[in-house]
Amino acid sequence: MKYVALLRGINVGGKNMIKMEALRQTLSGVGFENVKSYINSGNLVFETTSKTDDRKLAQQIHDAIRDKFGFDISVMVRPMAEIEGIIAKDPFAGQFESHKDVHVFFLDAELTAEQRALLEAQACDTEIYDIDGRHVSVLLKKSILDSAVGKGFIDKKLKVAATARNWRTVQKIVELK
Repeated sequence: MKYVALLRGINVGGKNMIKMEALRQTLSGVGFENVKSYINSGNLVFETTSKTDDRKLAQQIHDAIRDKFGFDISVMVRPMAEIEGIIAKDPFAGQFESHKDVHVFFLDAELTAEQRALLEAQACDTEIYDIDGRHVSVLLKKSILDSAVGKGFIDKKLKVAATARNWRTVQKIVELK
């Protein structure tokens, strides 16, 4: 089965630097096949015949990175079909001019009703959310740096690990299959 691994906080601002070739080799070394990467920020596509869930795969990748590189980073794994479903749904189709206006936040866990209400309370004309399972799509009509999600609302206030990708990156990941 084909999966996508999204790593949080590598090769950003000169921290947690990992060359993609070394990362691909590390994943191959733990038994994953046909490992591909997109850009230098930890977007990987791989195959495995392992009959396990994506959270266990994420833990396996986390542990391999910790053991090989010494970094304790969040890893989100999703079946490729789930990423394709995000693209197919495209909750903001026709509402944005640039791929930089839409971000998908991949969450470690689904939001509780209380967490969801707290996030939805942050919505405004310039920050619109579509919450769907373990991901949140966000249409931003302002800089991500000025947004609640860009300031770490999901991690800091909701206490849910997350990593974000802009719309173009999500599309490019699907093209790696």
